[in-house]
Amino acid sequence: MESTPPLRANVLRRRNFGAIARSLAFSLIYQRLILQDLDPYLAACPVIDWHHPAITAQALILADDSVEQTVINCFEFVRDQIEHVIDFQRDTMTIKASEVLIQGSSLCFGKSHLLVALLRANGIAAGLCYQRLRWDGADSALSWHGLVAYWLASHGWHRCDPRGNSSLGVNAQCKIGQDDFAFALTHSGEQLFAEIWAQPWPALVTHLERCATVDAYCNYPFDDSAAELTLVA
Repeated sequence: MESTPPLRANVLRRRNFGAIARSLAFSLIYQRLILQDLDPYLAACPVIDWHHPAITAQALILADDSVEQTVINCFEFVRDQIEHVIDFQRDTMTIKASEVLIQGSSLCFGKSHLLVALLRANGIAAGLCYQRLRWDGADSALSWHGLVAYWLASHGWHRCDPRGNSSLGVNAQCKIGQDDFAFALTHSGEQLFAEIWAQPWPALVTHLERCATVDAYCNYPFDDSAAELTLVA
């Protein structure tokens, strides 16, 4: 599967820059993105299959005269109406945006794919971002977590997390003009990558396709430690 070449920048090695470093690094990525053609962030691909009739129909339902409200509607639909398979103990693996919508459940990656598809179907440029988080506490394995970035002419690029809220303290919102994440970086090795990808990370898609079930993925969560990505945290 073809993918958009990643944006390259020097790795920020010191974490004590905190919010200033994160803001600066993402701003540099953003400045380089706005000089690029946004067409890749509006296009369909095998995973972000936004031309699928089910996607376009749902996107029309969520559309609003305000582009900002359209973003919020799409985000809240995916966050609240598409079940996170681990929270709801589902075992069907879905990857493609249309499959996620039809099945009504997925991992964070599939939910991100669907949100990007719904935004693109409404003519809103959107891409994929990733965090690297501890799977279950400070001593557990590291694994990737899927996020979404959207672009608005009046606000630029901002990131959100449609993973789904829970009674365990996950409370992610779509705050126009601000980044908002479901998970803070609290444990050693956790990272936020600055890149905004037009298509899913290829090695991630391959790994998901090899996992026939959610249970199989939970036994072998994805972590591409060799990926050359820009650290912003």
